[in-house]
Amino acid sequence: MCFDCGVRADHFYVFFEVDVRLDKLLSITGTCSRSDAKRAIRTKNVTVNGIVAKNADMQVDENNDDVSYCGKKIVYRQYSYIMLNKPEGVVSATEDGRDVTVLDLLPDGVRNDRMFPCGRLDKNTLGLILLTDNGDLAHRLLAPKSHVAKKYRFCSRFPISDEDAARFEERLVLEDGYVTLPAKIELDEDRMSGIITLVEGKYHQIKRMLEAIDNKITYLERITFGPLTLDASLARGEWRYLSEDEIAALERHGKE
Repeated sequence: MCFDCGVRADHFYVFFEVDVRLDKLLSITGTCSRSDAKRAIRTKNVTVNGIVAKNADMQVDENNDDVSYCGKKIVYRQYSYIMLNKPEGVVSATEDGRDVTVLDLLPDGVRNDRMFPCGRLDKNTLGLILLTDNGDLAHRLLAPKSHVAKKYRFCSRFPISDEDAARFEERLVLEDGYVTLPAKIELDEDRMSGIITLVEGKYHQIKRMLEAIDNKITYLERITFGPLTLDASLARGEWRYLSEDEIAALERHGKE
């Protein structure tokens, strides 16, 4: 019998220091609890270096041991990369005294004290947010000179005219005098919804840009961040590790 861990992947990813208990290793992949890990070990569904594991408390070494769970190899990584579908009312912070943070949505053992959101979404903005502990890559992706594109699905209170759309795609002067970089707006037929693409990320920028054309945002969801696209199978508040291809695309984006 193999336990359903709920992760849709051919490999599991784990991030920990050298030498850790086998059951803890299995739990910090975010795929099963320690009790389920113990059951998997008892039913001979865990191997270490090709040998069926017998004890949950055995120590494993990330640099030398080859561990598999239900036939799927655990791949060791220096950094963690997680895609989260952020719900409304959750703040993009590592900790907050009043509100739930994006890190609070991760189970114990998956988040670590080095992890943070790569960029921010407003409290009531939904959608794709990248969580990582790779500070160097995050810095490169968020640097103003990088111009990493981000797409947002939006709804507005009033229809957007061709004239206002043209202003949006040129340069808008916000209430504090900041002049935005050109943005792209693709309107739906009702002209009150569509897709906005930014290459910068100032505080409440889309909200302020709509206010600059005498309009108001009523719904906002980030659907892409650089090469990443929000996984449609993730419900609000759900997360998954990035795939190998997604990580490679992020790393390439961080070098451009």
